[in-house]
Amino acid sequence: MKATGIVRRIDDLGRVVIPKEIRRTMRIREGDPLEIYTDREGEVIFKKYSPIGELAAFAAQYAETLHKTCSLSVVICDRDAVIACAGLPRRDYADKTLSQELEQIIESRSLYVHRDGETPIPVLSEGGAHFVTCAMPIISEGDIAGCVASVSEQPLDARRDVPSGEVESKLILTAAGFLGRQLES
Repeated sequence: MKATGIVRRIDDLGRVVIPKEIRRTMRIREGDPLEIYTDREGEVIFKKYSPIGELAAFAAQYAETLHKTCSLSVVICDRDAVIACAGLPRRDYADKTLSQELEQIIESRSLYVHRDGETPIPVLSEGGAHFVTCAMPIISEGDIAGCVASVSEQPLDARRDVPSGEVESKLILTAAGFLGRQLES
C-alpha cells in the first residue's frame, strides 16, 4: 500500500472526504460505489466497486460466443476498464483504461454506431489497433454499469464476414440488455 501523506478527520456523522487529487487519479466520480475492506492490522481499504466485474466470467463467455457465432470482435467493460474481450488479444485489452471518447458513449446512455467519415473512436486511452464500431451502455436498475462494444481494426466498409450494421447493432443491444438484466437478478 502506498502512503499519500494526506490526513483527514472523520466528522460527527462518520464521514471522511477523499481528497480531490486521489479521486481524480483513481477516476472516482460522485455517486461511484466503493467497497470497504478491513484487514487484521486495522487498516480500512476503499476499492472501486464494479458491478459488472462480478459477471466477468459470464461476460467473457458471452463475448466469446458473439465472436465465434458472428465473427464480431467484442469488448465488455465497466465504466473504467475492459473486463472481457473476444476476437482480440486479451493481454492487450483486459483491465486497460477506456478512452475518453468511449467513456462519453457510456455516459450518453444510448446506442453508438460508427458512420463512414467519422473520426474512429479508440477503445483504450493509450490508443491501440482497434476502434469502436458499435457500442451500447449496460444499464442496470437505472444506473450505468458498463458497456458492450464491437470493435474493428479496419474501416467499416472494408470488413468482411461480419453481420451488417443493423444486425451488429441489434446483437450489441441484446448483449447490453441481457447483461443489465443479469446484474438486476
